[in-house]
Amino acid sequence: MSRIHEALKRAEQERAASQIAPKNDRQAENAVVSSVIEAAPPVSNSLPKAVVPHAAAVQIETESVLNPIHFEELWGKCSQRKWRPDPNLVVFENENPFFTGAEQFRTLRSRLYRMRESQPLQTILISSAIPAEGKTLVSTNLAYALVRQRGCRVLLVDADLRSPRVHTLLGAPSAPGLADYLQNTATEFEVTQRAKEEGFCFIPAGNHVTHPSELISSDRMKQFLDRVRPAFDWIVIDSPPALPVADASVLGGLVDGVLFVVRASSTPSEASQKACKELRDAHILGVVLNNAEESTGYNSYYSGSTYGNSSDGAKK
Repeated sequence: MSRIHEALKRAEQERAASQIAPKNDRQAENAVVSSVIEAAPPVSNSLPKAVVPHAAAVQIETESVLNPIHFEELWGKCSQRKWRPDPNLVVFENENPFFTGAEQFRTLRSRLYRMRESQPLQTILISSAIPAEGKTLVSTNLAYALVRQRGCRVLLVDADLRSPRVHTLLGAPSAPGLADYLQNTATEFEVTQRAKEEGFCFIPAGNHVTHPSELISSDRMKQFLDRVRPAFDWIVIDSPPALPVADASVLGGLVDGVLFVVRASSTPSEASQKACKELRDAHILGVVLNNAEESTGYNSYYSGSTYGNSSDGAKK
């Protein structure tokens, strides 16, 4: 865990030293992650099963993990919606192949593949301590980076049922989605959208619900992951921040690993350390330092080259 604390300390130092006045929301959204994963040693991946209050429990449809969904079936039955990704936020949709941040996401992808050689790693949760750290941008662009590997099948899931934003970056419909499936009002095929890229699927958060914690904690959430897991090489899940609500902690116990996003020059180190404690029962893969200066530290290789210029990390 020492390397994680070093990354958090670095973020805190940049925040304290920052003399730059706050930018408006749009300027902040137009930037991308400018640092990559700082690997952490494996930790326990167990999490006590959350209890769903009886009054809020949803109807559970019996689904056997022995009857998984096959990719060909899902790809053929899911909806093909027209997406309009924001090229300033989805870096791989930009006409410039070396647009700011693209190479960093390729590096992040490579590090995940290296980790995969020594441990099971298929389902990845992206979270942060507080809102506006860049987790949604990281989730979306990581999924795009992964699906660019030939023959790779990737599922991107927006599990932030409280404040979903992945569909905004993709320019995709927001419903039906995960919340509708968890309430047993829609099937996997009805909530899944397919991209123009072969093998890339997306499940939005869905319609607004008043009891997101109960849905995330339900058996149906685990059953959902068990059923779709065989169909994909990677499943990337965008979650709510870890400190305001318990959803990230619950989801952390259902996945193979967690990537923790920290916004440089912004996130208080005490908040990040507290969030890591909230996720102590999850397998924290490492930290993605967002909005870091490219001219400093291990990422300085990219500055002043064809890999792009530094800019601020996108919020959320």
